[in-house]
Amino acid sequence: MSAPIWVGVALLGGAGAIGRFLLDGWIAARTRGDLPLGTLVVNLSGALALGLLTGLALSGDALVLAGTATLGSYTTFSTWMLETQRLAEDAELPLALLNIALSLLAGVGAAALGRSIGAHL
Repeated sequence: MSAPIWVGVALLGGAGAIGRFLLDGWIAARTRGDLPLGTLVVNLSGALALGLLTGLALSGDALVLAGTATLGSYTTFSTWMLETQRLAEDAELPLALLNIALSLLAGVGAAALGRSIGAHL
């Protein structure tokens, strides 16, 4: 990769992480309950966007910048797992299982929807 692409990865990665932080915080401030809806919305919107990139058949540097840098830093597997573990530790096993099921099922659906949309553009 060239130096400009590395700079783009750094800048877009930072932007994606900040976007995740802001959206998660915005949702968390407006919802109640123990289910981490902010992380769920972030990851589902990221899955939709990654599916869209796949449907558009984006490749090369464009895919690195949009998919890996921006959306890779925007979505968060580790936060999802940490929040799920904390739910289980707090004796909220039904919510922990719901968080897993919703994230997986809706995430695959969002990615498929994004791919279908992208393929038709």
